[in-house]
This record gives sequence, C-alpha cells and structure tokens, in this order.
Amino acid sequence: MKSAPKSDVSTGEDENTLYYQLADKLRRLIQSGAFEPGEKLPSIRRLSEEHRVSLNTAKSALALLEDWRTIEVRPQSGHYVRRPPEELPKLSTTKPNGEACVIQTNIPTRMNAAIGSGAEPTLGAAVQSTQLMPLAVLNKSYQKVMRDLPDACFGYDGVPGHETLRKSIAKRGTEAGYVVSPDDIVITSGAKEAVYLSIKCVAPPGSIVAIESPAYYALLEVLQSLGLKAVEVACDPETGIQLDHLDHVLGKYDISACTIVSNFSNPTGSLMPEENKKRLVEILNRYQVPLVEDDVYGDLSFRSPRPRAVKAYDTQGRILYCGSFSKTLSPGLRLGWCIPGRYLQQFQLMKLVVNQCTSVAPQLVAAEILETGAYDRHLRKVRAQFAEQMDDALRAVRNCFPEGVRASRPSGGHVLWIEMPRHVDAMKMYHTLSEEGIQFAPGPIFSPSGAFKNFIRINTGFPWSPFLHRQVERMGQYIRTGK
Repeated sequence: MKSAPKSDVSTGEDENTLYYQLADKLRRLIQSGAFEPGEKLPSIRRLSEEHRVSLNTAKSALALLEDWRTIEVRPQSGHYVRRPPEELPKLSTTKPNGEACVIQTNIPTRMNAAIGSGAEPTLGAAVQSTQLMPLAVLNKSYQKVMRDLPDACFGYDGVPGHETLRKSIAKRGTEAGYVVSPDDIVITSGAKEAVYLSIKCVAPPGSIVAIESPAYYALLEVLQSLGLKAVEVACDPETGIQLDHLDHVLGKYDISACTIVSNFSNPTGSLMPEENKKRLVEILNRYQVPLVEDDVYGDLSFRSPRPRAVKAYDTQGRILYCGSFSKTLSPGLRLGWCIPGRYLQQFQLMKLVVNQCTSVAPQLVAAEILETGAYDRHLRKVRAQFAEQMDDALRAVRNCFPEGVRASRPSGGHVLWIEMPRHVDAMKMYHTLSEEGIQFAPGPIFSPSGAFKNFIRINTGFPWSPFLHRQVERMGQYIRTGK
C-alpha cells in the first residue's frame, strides 16, 4: 500500500514518541515488501519484546497503523497488512483548448435541487452522512455556549467574526503549513461565501479567471454570477493543475485570478505535490496574479500527515485561502473562513455589504470543539471511515461497471471521478436514472465548455450499503446497454 511521504507538518501525532517511531518503522517495512498484503503482523507482545518497548507502546503503534490504513484488525485473529482494492485503469491528463469563454452552466433547477439534497444516502451531492458528524459533541457544545454565553449567541458580531474562533483557526494553521494572526482571518457563512467574496475582490466583471479542468460546478456558478470569463487549465487526475499549461495561459491572457482546490480537488480528488505548490506560487508571483485557494478537503486526508496548503508558500500575500467545517463537522453550521492576505480590507468590505456578519452561536460551538481536542479525535475516526468508503465505492465500480472504465484514486476527501466509454452520454444517463431516484453528477457540469461528456462524479460520503450498491449496479447496466 502506498503511503504519503514524511513531512515536518504537525498531524496531531507527536512524531518523537516511541509509538510513532515504531509505527513508521513498521510502515516502511510493509512498503519495502518485508510484509506482504494479507500477511499477519507479530503480536503486540512479540512487537514489545522485539523492539524493546512497552505493551502500550506496541498497541498504540498498531492503532496508528490502522489510522494510516496500512493494516486491519481481524477479530480473534490479529493484525494484518491491508489488501488494497484492485485498481481500475488510471485517468489521463485533461486537454482543454485553453480558450477563454463565457460561462453558461445551464444546469436545470431540478438537477441542482437533486444534487444538493443530503437527506438520505446519495451518490450525487458531495455531502457526508450524519453518521460521520460528531452529533453528540455538537449538541453538547451548543447547549454549553447557549447556557453560558446567551448574549453573545443572539447578538451581532463584528465583520471579521468572533475572536475566539479566529484564534482557534490561526492555531491550526500550522498543520497546513502557514502562520497567520487571528486578525488575518475573516469568518464566513461557509466556504462558498469565502470563495465568492475572494473572487469578487480580485476579478472585476468581464475579466478572465484561470480554473482547473474539470472544476467544481459551484465555482462555475459563482463565476457566471459575477460576469466573469474562464479559461480551463489542464489537470492531472493525481497531481492536479498542470503548471506548464498554466504558465502558458498566464502568458497568453490578462488573467485576473486563478482558482484551485489544492488538496483532494472536487471532482477528481487530485492532490498537488509539495514541489508543485511551491512552483505554483513562483509562477503566480511572476505574473502578479492572485490565487483563490479552496482547501475544504485538506483535513480529510486518509493518511498522515495532513497535506500543506499552497498558502504555506505564500511570500507576497497574493493567496486568498478559503476553508470550512462543512466537510468535517457539519454543513449545517454554515461556517467557513478566509485568509485574504493583502486583500483583507477589500474582503472585509465585501463581507459587510453582502452578509454583515456570520451567526455567532455556531462560531462559539466550533471554537469549543477545536479547543477541547474533540475536533482532532473526531478527525482521527472519520478519516479512516472516509477511506473505507472510498475503497468500497471503487470496489463496487470495478465489479459492476464494464471493462475499460477508468477512475480516479483519491487519497482524501469523498468524491470519485469516473470515465465511461466514449459513446456514453452522461447527461442522458443522468436524466434517465434520476427518474429512478439514482443521483450522480454528470461530467459536463464541471466544465464551462461542456467537456467531459462521458464522465461522472459519485459521492462516497456515506457508509456503503446494499442501497448504494444497487444504484451502482443499475448505473453499470445503463453503461452497458444505454437504457
């Protein structure tokens, strides 16, 4: 099983502890082939004796290997090296024409409503199950802040947001590799507002924005609403935006801004390597182009450490960094934030005009969860669950879809990008199967030029179930027969 390279980024685990060092040693042995997939590891007692550590240290090391998705526990048997699902053929790098175009998403209202519904398990909306939300912790925190701080909960707040939450977010910035002050942060009503206000700050109507290809369809809606044009930049399904092509686009057009989802992009799940993030900043600085970075999936890495943000390499304050708790705690909190860098004053003015301030009670709840350590405990649990669900979805696609289908292989987040045979029309497939209650996101909605006609995105944010498996089976049947 592949694993992320070591990094000096904090991960919530102390890399100087004996149990971490033992876990890392075992992981490297597994990667080297010393332990084969499916092979049983030595017992806790034997590991303790061989490595001269306590039983608790050996036990903690094995628990960490479980979190890293390197091993699995078989009841009454022991710990075994995980067998990764057989991989589907890999996707190719996208090849957009590189022409600036007016954005016309033309997404029917019915499609938007269906994709945006998270009331039950769905392959459509990029939402997570309530089973993956810390509901008990959220309820307890709400009760506490409502009881202890009623005046704050029901009053107006300043435009930047409550200082308690901004302090907590600033502390966590070191995990993504950047260091900021609480005064550098503005709390927003979700990441979408953060992205909207960021783009509005730096891209005047009629100007051109460079975007990933494919790009998150909600971003296209934002650009369309602001009267902006877009030019699609080629992307690799594993490493993200192709920097040589971006350099070409920046040289060809007067680009107002660039937008990316740096870690586990939606819809491909791509993860930019660290060296690419550094080079991206160098390119943008050379052309003096701001970057709107959406990092809502960064905390949902399947493996430690959490990947750095591009913001970690920002040397001129040109990156407007957007984050959110929607994918980790709850979308119902409607909590996001932005670190606008040199554009802080413009961003605060836009926030004041559009939304005055973000609701205070959810801010205090999130701050409480962050400060008590409940957030890290929750992440440790759900990261493994999201990884399991991704494996389940890939296994179902491999077993139910016809030969030749290609798929991404994300190492974080909960979206899966799939390429079907060329003759399959994803929009026709969507309209047919949505009548049967089967939802997914058709590829053309992720491109302003309507590309990706034979691609679909499915959500893996729910525990796998017979209900979802039957939907994948039906999708496979349609791909084979066209009906």
